[in-house]
Amino acid sequence: MSDTVTTSPAADRLFARSAAVASCVGFILIGMLQALYGPAVPGLRHEFGLSPSGAGLGLSLHFTGGVAGVLAFNAIHSRISNRALLAWGYGLMAAGGTGFALAPNWPLALAAAFLGGLGFGGVDYGLNQLFAVGFGDRSTAMLNVLNAHFGIGAVLGPAVIAWLGPDDYPYAFGACAVLAAVLVFAGSTGVLTHVSDAPPATAKTGPLGLSRVLVGFLVLYILNVAVEAGVGGWEPTHLETVGYTATVAASATSVYWLMMTAGRFLVVPITMRYAPERILAVCAAGMTVCLLLTLVEGVAPVAYAGVGLFIAPVFPTGLSWLNSALPQARRAGAWVIAASNVGGVAAPPLIGVGIEASGIHAVPWLLTLLSGASLLATVHLIRLTRG
Repeated sequence: MSDTVTTSPAADRLFARSAAVASCVGFILIGMLQALYGPAVPGLRHEFGLSPSGAGLGLSLHFTGGVAGVLAFNAIHSRISNRALLAWGYGLMAAGGTGFALAPNWPLALAAAFLGGLGFGGVDYGLNQLFAVGFGDRSTAMLNVLNAHFGIGAVLGPAVIAWLGPDDYPYAFGACAVLAAVLVFAGSTGVLTHVSDAPPATAKTGPLGLSRVLVGFLVLYILNVAVEAGVGGWEPTHLETVGYTATVAASATSVYWLMMTAGRFLVVPITMRYAPERILAVCAAGMTVCLLLTLVEGVAPVAYAGVGLFIAPVFPTGLSWLNSALPQARRAGAWVIAASNVGGVAAPPLIGVGIEASGIHAVPWLLTLLSGASLLATVHLIRLTRG
């Protein structure tokens, strides 16, 4: 079985209806797992005596494992079935969630975060890749629906921490581990095991043009997920510092992820009328403006919610744009998904260093800088793909 399949009427058979539903549940799980780390920072600092940048390493190790997981599962995808890929991914998340919940010290917690990240990367890569090719002309819409369920999980994560309290974060990670264990057996049922491997389309772009476009997508995804993870990881701390309670700050982070969910559902009909690159340009401009507005204390929670709305379609819609721009690049999807995790690795600790140097009030400026760079990358990529 190959990691690339042809788009044809047969491709619709990649998923039985039950498998499509289970895939959405899987994305709820990975969204919840990623979103737990930010609101858990106060509990982690209290439990292990960490600095802000030290606490940010939990999310970074999760994303480091995500990068490794995407690349590793991509490398072995041709030798194992889709079902095995998903089962291994869920199994690693179950092990990582359990380890993080029970870790007696910070190094073991970081190791568990990496292990869970490996499974996260495998499921993220596997389902995005299959949805990108398994629904024909509906793939852009279905990718947004799939990734919207990531947002549902990301809403639940901070909400659970707000309900339990940051010091009881192990129960939230334990719940993720239990759901992952269930999906080991139920998450791949109804997924087609083997898929035809037709040769890729003949390249119309020379090697240099191909590499420039691919690098453009890599940069875009690194910056986009850096903003996404930066807001999710540091919004609660920023809001608490400017005067909001811990409960309000955690709830506002849930609203941020909720708007990301809503944005992906809302963009589905828009994908039927407008090209992916136009959608992404509007999104990049919108989230940059919203991040500037987080400098205004009275509207900061609302502005963060606006960031969630505009950033929502970027990841799934960008994959559709990638497939149309580089149909000849067999493994391009895996590389950009891996690159997106690099943004998640780097952003939390780098922002933590910026906070230590300039104070928590620097968070909006740091995030705006990343978002502005993402807007420039989008405009440059539009020019490259048109050429």
